[in-house]
Amino acid sequence: MVITGASSGIGRSTARALSGQGWNVVLASRSAVALAAVELECAAFGIETLVVPTNVGDGKAVDALFDTAAARFGRIDAVVNTAAAVAYGRFEDVPAEIYDRVITTNLLGTANVARAALRQFRVQGGGDMVLTGSLLGKIAVPFMSPYVTSKWGVHALVRMIQIEARETPGVHVTLISPGSVNTPAYSQAANYTSREGRPPPPIDPPEKVARAIVKSLAAPRRERSVGLANPFVVLGFRLLPAVYDVAVGPLMKLGGLSRRPLHDHAGSVLEPKPEGEAEHGFWGRFGRRTVQTEAVSPADDHGSTSLGTPKPQPTPTPPKSAHPTLEQPAAAGRP
Repeated sequence: MVITGASSGIGRSTARALSGQGWNVVLASRSAVALAAVELECAAFGIETLVVPTNVGDGKAVDALFDTAAARFGRIDAVVNTAAAVAYGRFEDVPAEIYDRVITTNLLGTANVARAALRQFRVQGGGDMVLTGSLLGKIAVPFMSPYVTSKWGVHALVRMIQIEARETPGVHVTLISPGSVNTPAYSQAANYTSREGRPPPPIDPPEKVARAIVKSLAAPRRERSVGLANPFVVLGFRLLPAVYDVAVGPLMKLGGLSRRPLHDHAGSVLEPKPEGEAEHGFWGRFGRRTVQTEAVSPADDHGSTSLGTPKPQPTPTPPKSAHPTLEQPAAAGRP
């Protein structure tokens, strides 16, 4: 099992969930420091782990990741891609370097992971792949154009892969489309709006998305949406575009940007910031901040932030059985 973006948020929750069900995990993200902490959490379940620091935007690095994983475990039964980068700002205000890197990480990174996974699946006769899209891959919101653009591309890419995979026996591809999730992605994001970004309510915990990913490995399907409001937002975007366009700007300023001032910064888009990586972010179900942190100071150029102390991670509980499963008893010890 290869998990990209495993050092934080949804990827970290997924790594813990699958480790608890007996999967051997290959953990990948840009930050070796953050991955070391995740490895300890996963190893507590008694499974085998392998850490491979990887930038998914680098195709050669992704190929090396899969080669290393296959050499260690003999095969790769499943792949989960959750790696993502976020940037806030009006289109013309986001520096081109930041914009391009978000596209590279989210869209080209997904393509790199999918390409390597499909190559491996073809060699070994099958496998399961879960790729993470977003509600924002189906709608448009202001101040997040690089992320929205990349996730529209991810949605299109996954649909093409799914159609083509019908001709490859044993290969299953599922798209996961979360809405707002309480992860550090918002505090780690690049920001050029002068206001802190936040997930609009209702906000789900990353464990909820992880459960959808686990379910997709046991019962693959074209797409799983995670978020109570998702279908209603998409419906409004498609059926009432004029009303949607008038309302979405004020609503984004109200629900998607806090009143906390920020200076422009690159966040973790260009370089990893392991001090800000954790399973959970700072937000409650209805958008209230649960952890108080300082805003970015004028001295914090190039994305340095004071992120405060992340929510403590629960201590893993080893599985009761030596043969834990996803849905069927065959998952124990699978790579």
